[in-house]
Amino acid sequence: MNFLAHIFLSGSDPEIQLGNFLADMVKPKDRMLYSEGFQKGIELHQIIDEFTDHHPIVKESKKVIWDSYRHYSAVLIDIFYDHYLAKNWSEYSNIPLRQYVNDFYTLMHSSYDELPRGGQHILPFLEGEDWLYNYQYIDGIHRVLQGMSRRASFDSKMERGAADLKAHHEEFDTHFKSFFPELQSHVKKEKLRLGLPI
Repeated sequence: MNFLAHIFLSGSDPEIQLGNFLADMVKPKDRMLYSEGFQKGIELHQIIDEFTDHHPIVKESKKVIWDSYRHYSAVLIDIFYDHYLAKNWSEYSNIPLRQYVNDFYTLMHSSYDELPRGGQHILPFLEGEDWLYNYQYIDGIHRVLQGMSRRASFDSKMERGAADLKAHHEEFDTHFKSFFPELQSHVKKEKLRLGLPI
């Protein structure tokens, strides 16, 4: 799953949200520099990724675009699934997406000094281009993928991803709607195991 799903699955605890969102930007040796809640967010991020990466529905989604993108298929499917979460947001949250995203940007700003360097670096792009809100639009996904393609070390072809999202939109929508409730259920069980708020 990508940024929006990681934040959403964290629940309402701000430190868990930040840890889950920024987990990939924290080196293992630096984890102890952060609060307990932030560390729990990192752990939750890893739980979500482990479940997602090995789920048969997600593997089915990757197969659809594997010939075009190979190992980048996983990255694209993570972003595509965020598109469906944003597009169908009202089915999952009572808080309007615009408000939810703005609240998260506010949290990032209020915690700026405690963020890892990667988090500080990404904030102007995250907010300036309004990634989280614009995931609901195929044009928004296209802009995100263009930026990622420019930053990739190799010719990832990710800038073409939005066309494949559009071409297989109904199929990916079916995959997401089957997969995401299972992920939510798994995350709930893991939160109970870790003693985290549901």
